[in-house]
Amino acid sequence: MEFVKNVLKGIFIGTGAIIPGVSSGVICVILGIYEKLLDSVLNLFSNFRENIKFLLPIGFGVCIGMIIFGNVLKYLFYTYPIHISFTFIGLVLGSIPALLKETKKKGQLKFEYICFMIFSMIIGIGMVVLERYISVSSSTEFSFLYLIMAGMCMSIGVVVPGVSSTVILMLLGVYSAYLTSVAGAYLPLLIPIGTGLILGSVICMKIIKYLLDNFYMQTFYSIIGFTIGSVFVLYPEITFDLNGIISVLCFLFGWSISSMLEDKL
Repeated sequence: MEFVKNVLKGIFIGTGAIIPGVSSGVICVILGIYEKLLDSVLNLFSNFRENIKFLLPIGFGVCIGMIIFGNVLKYLFYTYPIHISFTFIGLVLGSIPALLKETKKKGQLKFEYICFMIFSMIIGIGMVVLERYISVSSSTEFSFLYLIMAGMCMSIGVVVPGVSSTVILMLLGVYSAYLTSVAGAYLPLLIPIGTGLILGSVICMKIIKYLLDNFYMQTFYSIIGFTIGSVFVLYPEITFDLNGIISVLCFLFGWSISSMLEDKL
């Protein structure tokens, strides 16, 4: 039964990974497995059997989510962008009460924790603004070391919930070349970026693990702030008509899914 649950969690992570503006890290936070994933990856060989038992079904589910359900969800996202966006907004915001409840197990709420949350939320919103106004470079000439660095910077958006790796690649001027290389499987660009991504992910995971171990409340409230800030990349213009009513219903549907995930998964 635990295997099936982890596969389902992987499917949610995989489907979320291919939707524009949705962070896989946010989905992991919503599912309540973010910290355990960090531990399992960073301590893979210290308890290899248990960690593989946890990671394997999640990885399998991610593949299913990206290949099968992800394509369906991607179609729905482009066909009904407003409705799907509000569903995801409900999904993200509906997880916040559970995350706040989790922090109460570790300690009492303090004003400084709220400041951390607000600051990280502002950063998340700022990245949304940047993504909309940054001009995408069309250059394809990059050094090998620069591409490794770009991959390491990109890892921040992969590991930190709510931080967009798209924005990071745009700031570095690599985004357009990266998309072209993914579409054409151009290995001379993908290999150095992938190398940097793996190295950067391990480093980012170690940093976040250290922060969670030593500054849990500050770090977790910052993650919550990034999670809240991430919804702004999804927020469409709402209209006061039938579409608006459906959007509200979609929001409530997403919120109810978050409650179900908390109880069942």
